Amino acid sequence: MPEPNGRTTGSDESIADLTKQLTEQTKTLVRQEVELAKVELGEKGKRVGIGAGMFGGAGLFGFFAFAGLTTVMILALSEAMEPWLAALIVTVLYGAIAGVLALSGKKKVQEAGPAVPEQTLDTVKEDVAYTKQRAQAGRS
Repeated sequence: MPEPNGRTTGSDESIADLTKQLTEQTKTLVRQEVELAKVELGEKGKRVGIGAGMFGGAGLFGFFAFAGLTTVMILALSEAMEPWLAALIVTVLYGAIAGVLALSGKKKVQEAGPAVPEQTLDTVKEDVAYTKQRAQAGRS
């Protein structure tokens, strides 16, 4: 007799009915696992995108800052010191800014973890174990 969840309490169903139920439940399970994988990979993709954007920002900031502000800062500092020393100070400053941005981007990429739907893999393993257990119970 079928219960509300579609399972039966006895062995009064035919092999055809059981096979049909298994097929329907398997289709549903596969659809749910695919949806879970999509959601999980989407979340990880967003985190990786933020980290990659920070790397891009580091490069862009380094380029424009070097091109635009370098000249102004070197000229301002060269009023108080040798021009080569002013250029060296500005270069070290820009290197430090680029380094901080690169490290921040690296941290964001590492926080995202591997691009593997871990939660989906765990639930698929549980589903396989449950199916094996039920199959073995049906044989005995």
